[in-house]
Amino acid sequence: MSYIRKIYNYYLSEDKQLVRKLKPILGFTPNHVHLFKMAFYHRSMNQDDSGTSYNNERLEFLGDSVLNAIVAEYLFKKYPNKDEGFLTKMRSKIVKRNTLNDIADNMGLDMILSEYSIGKMSSSMMGNALEALVGAIYIEFGYDKTSEYVIKKILMNYLDIHMLELKDDNFKSILLEWCQKNNKEVNFKVINKSKFDKRDYFNVGVFINGEEIALGEDFSKKSAEQKAANFALQFLKVD
Repeated sequence: MSYIRKIYNYYLSEDKQLVRKLKPILGFTPNHVHLFKMAFYHRSMNQDDSGTSYNNERLEFLGDSVLNAIVAEYLFKKYPNKDEGFLTKMRSKIVKRNTLNDIADNMGLDMILSEYSIGKMSSSMMGNALEALVGAIYIEFGYDKTSEYVIKKILMNYLDIHMLELKDDNFKSILLEWCQKNNKEVNFKVINKSKFDKRDYFNVGVFINGEEIALGEDFSKKSAEQKAANFALQFLKVD
């Protein structure tokens, strides 16, 4: 029955064009096409007067939880002699928004996502779609097969785990440490909060000893702070 449904989805369904775009990305033809279609639906596409909408946010919530569990288990087995602090830091590096955005971009999810969003497509929408896609795969296959898929098809294909061990891209933490060593007072302040494509958009400034050093902007406050900290480190010429 599953095989017949896949044949139907690929050749006859109204979403066959989506299925044919998904197959080279995923490596399989999905049974539950509506879930995989929903994974790419940004909330800007569909919202009725009641405020409910057909979008990928619920799948994103599910995928985020599943992805965190898979990555935690993967790291626990890969590094049997590392402590909790190291494992937590490594998981954060893998599941952080910028990493997921890059993975989604390299997978080619933008080619599909652009069809199901209105307005300018942000990089964070890419990572959100990836999490939603993991949620759809989880519903399709269950935890064990999803875990195997994420590790073999995503983590091993699109991440250099050993380079990630050496990389410290928590720019805010680096800046805070530098300021502490150099007896500088540092503050992050939201300069402006606006709406962009129906989403909150933050403009954050970094102030050192009361002087504005750099600005960063993004759809989340944390991401805007990281960008501002990165620009500040470049301005201060901190390696």
